[in-house]
Order: sequence, then C-alpha cells, then structure tokens
Amino acid sequence: MTDTVAQTPLEDIEEALKDVIDPELGINIVDLGLLYGLNYAEDGALIVDMTLTTAACPLTDVIEDQVGRAVETMVDEWRLNWVWMPPWGPEKITEDGREQMRALGFNI
Repeated sequence: MTDTVAQTPLEDIEEALKDVIDPELGINIVDLGLLYGLNYAEDGALIVDMTLTTAACPLTDVIEDQVGRAVETMVDEWRLNWVWMPPWGPEKITEDGREQMRALGFNI
C-alpha cells in the first residue's frame, strides 16, 4: 500500500513539526534542536528521531501527542525514536530559536 502512495517530503514534515511546542520553554522542537532526524523506514513509516532537554522530562507524552497531531495528515504511519546520545545541549538551538528565547526573556 505505501509503495503506491507518494511520501511527503521530509522538508514539509520538518516545517509541520515547528508547530510542536516544548511545553516548558515555549519554543518549537525544531528550533530548540530536539529534532535529530527524519526518514522513512522500509515499511514506509515516518521515523522521527528526537530527544528532549532531559531524559527525565515529565512531558514526554505531551510532546509525543503533539508530534502525532502535526504529522497525522501527512503520513499513514509514524514512529517516534527517542535518542539520548548525543545528549541535547543549548548549542543545538537554531538562531531562530535563540531569537525566540530572547523574546521570552531567556539570556542566550
């Protein structure tokens, strides 16, 4: 079934994931540098490689639900792959993310 369906370009999916907002920081997961990669598995499912600012984040389910809502109309199936190495650090924040954080009062 997935062989006959055109896959949504990964750039479009990344753009849609900018609607997923980290509930603690108020910045999207792409500009925070939490998105480590996107690819399609052999079975056609979208694989979302991402991390969190800390492995002990209590809001994992909230972020996973937001990711699902962001991609559900773009792909038939998706899986989230939590990645802990390399660990996230502030150096992964994009320049847009830094500007957003400064606008919120963070000194970064």
